[in-house]
Amino acid sequence: MNWFHRLPDNLKGIAFLMLASAVFALMALLIKLLGQRLHITQILLVRQVGMTIMVAPVILRNFPASLRSERPGLQLMRVFCALVAMLCGFTAVIHMPLADATAIFFAKSFFVTVFAVVFLAETVGIYRWGAVLIGFVGVLIMLQPGTDNFSIYGLYSLAGAAGAAGVMILLRLLSQSDRAETIMIYGALGVGVVMILPGIHYWQQPTASEWYLLVAVAVVSYFGQKCNIFAYKYGEASLLASLDYVRLLWATLFGYLVFEQFPGGATWLGAAIVVAAAIFMIYRETRRKRDWTVAASGRDGVS
Repeated sequence: MNWFHRLPDNLKGIAFLMLASAVFALMALLIKLLGQRLHITQILLVRQVGMTIMVAPVILRNFPASLRSERPGLQLMRVFCALVAMLCGFTAVIHMPLADATAIFFAKSFFVTVFAVVFLAETVGIYRWGAVLIGFVGVLIMLQPGTDNFSIYGLYSLAGAAGAAGVMILLRLLSQSDRAETIMIYGALGVGVVMILPGIHYWQQPTASEWYLLVAVAVVSYFGQKCNIFAYKYGEASLLASLDYVRLLWATLFGYLVFEQFPGGATWLGAAIVVAAAIFMIYRETRRKRDWTVAASGRDGVS
């Protein structure tokens, strides 16, 4: 793995994010299948219990150091943002075609850019701001407000996107001070504790096949979270968020194969605008870094 360690940090982040995109698309499919009968709070409760069990060896091996965070306030903020992202985003996934919910969730990329400027002091130029605005136009096309095709669950997906963007920004901050294991422990325990009461209230006894799916959700979520944490540990938040559109390909494939659902024209048009805006942001970021490197080399040569 020495070749991997020699890669630039942004490329490491991109590699982890590509893997996370495929894994999270699979997780959304599993949740949609379970949500046909089980309540979302029950699904989340079992998911978090499973993730807590998986991180338990790390907790016990390094206890109490494993629970020691340098920034506990940010950990609590991350739990809140994760609750918004999961409750809203997964509710949309259950009640909407998988590709539609995923496409609207792409607004996360543009929320991240806005949040990165505010909270991480990342520099964003006028062209990338323009791409953000155009991206939100694409989201509006997919939402179709004021028409018969408008669904309240589209707004759920948008709210989930904002919550997920908040999580990503907080991951970027927390990964500089806390270990990946500590971040995952707080996420698993925090969301799980909040889900106990509603999860028990809406509990329905799962069938044998549903238990298998629930366990799979926990395992896939754990792996995806690990990939996501390392992605944002290495890469810049505003750049990585622009690459997550790959998940739409997986969501479209899963939705078609399992539910025979295919995105409509408005979804494709809006998603195309969002993806184009995201690709433009990647281009601007690459060009900015190249120009900065050339300028820095020029200064070194003069000196």
